[in-house]
Amino acid sequence: MDHSGHGMTMDLPPFTLGRGLAWSADLFFLVACLLALALYGWGAVRLVRRGDKWPVGRTVAFVAGVLSIGLVMCTALNDYGMVMFSVHMVQHMVISMVSPILILLGAPVTLALRALPPASVRGTKGPRELLLMLLHSRYMRVVTHPLFTIPMFIASLYALYFTPLFDFLMGSAVGHAAMMVHFLAVGLVFFWPIMGVDPGPHRPGHLMRMLELFAGMPFHAFFGIALMMASTPMVTTFQDPPASLGVDALSDQNAAGGIAWAFSEVPSVLVLIALLFQWYASDQRQARRKDRAADRDGDKELEAYNAYLASLNARGN
Repeated sequence: MDHSGHGMTMDLPPFTLGRGLAWSADLFFLVACLLALALYGWGAVRLVRRGDKWPVGRTVAFVAGVLSIGLVMCTALNDYGMVMFSVHMVQHMVISMVSPILILLGAPVTLALRALPPASVRGTKGPRELLLMLLHSRYMRVVTHPLFTIPMFIASLYALYFTPLFDFLMGSAVGHAAMMVHFLAVGLVFFWPIMGVDPGPHRPGHLMRMLELFAGMPFHAFFGIALMMASTPMVTTFQDPPASLGVDALSDQNAAGGIAWAFSEVPSVLVLIALLFQWYASDQRQARRKDRAADRDGDKELEAYNAYLASLNARGN
């Protein structure tokens, strides 16, 4: 199938889920997905074999995140995404918002830090030490800072779709794949500090994470509304969909806007629920730590307070 050029003629049947999800893999994403699953599986098995536990829920979340990338990049969705704005928008939203959230809930960095062997020779750097260096590097502090992630998250929409850059990238399968890699990377660095599952340079409090989340989401909604309200096609790539699809370019663009608007809401709710659960779990852990400390200290704080009251009472007498 030829993906080169604009206004391309492609003999595609009308898209249906029944026969649309055929095997049409982007080789780069196929290899990357298989490698990610293999490495994660290796890490989890390594922990279990040495007697450590690794939550099943994290594994399920990570696998679901990787499979969601495979779904949009390694099936016929990827072919239709080259000629239909609505299908492309599904790809974009899934790979930039759903996949990163699920992958981050899988805590891959935490798993790597626990599974990677330390340097065998003292004073040298093994894989674990190199990962720690990267996590604490100035580069990571910059790319995970809200002053970088939020503008980048927004620019990935407006500066891409409303400039000639989008048509240029969509002119080839390589450009399209590069665009999707960018969407995934931006989603990961945007949601990483917000999810707060893995260690990172920025670990804001739960309230600040919510503010960061909601700082970017309205711009997604506005972008979707702009596409829905437009009276003319806004990108050249999707101006002339193949006649075999029976799709009107403007209607397809309006549908793409609706998809972008909807995805600005759904992941926000999912992340918010995850944050509330994390907040509750954090409070519970802190309460248990205080209880253990009280048990160890024999309630010294309470005893000191009672002694203080007793001294006041003695003075009064």
